[in-house]
Amino acid sequence: MTLAELKKLAIRKQMRIRFVVDSAEAFIDEHGIARVPSLRNVPSFNLDEALGSVTQFKVESLGADGKPKASQTAKPEDLVKLVASLHPAGPAKPADDHDE
Repeated sequence: MTLAELKKLAIRKQMRIRFVVDSAEAFIDEHGIARVPSLRNVPSFNLDEALGSVTQFKVESLGADGKPKASQTAKPEDLVKLVASLHPAGPAKPADDHDE
């Protein structure tokens, strides 16, 4: 699971995904923007690489007003399943556009 996949998930499902990396809280908002609010300088970590060490996420579903309506904790495996649900089951079949 990559940072880009989590960003896509957050956008499509209109959710915020929170997690802790290197003792700092990070989150991906419903616009797909990853933020680490406590950072004041260039971090000593790469957010995409640090995702591999995250053991727990907090997922917030948003209401129509953009405010959190439900919150739950999730393991990385749970988010992998959600990311996989965004992709179609297999490659799309080309349409038959020739006469026989």
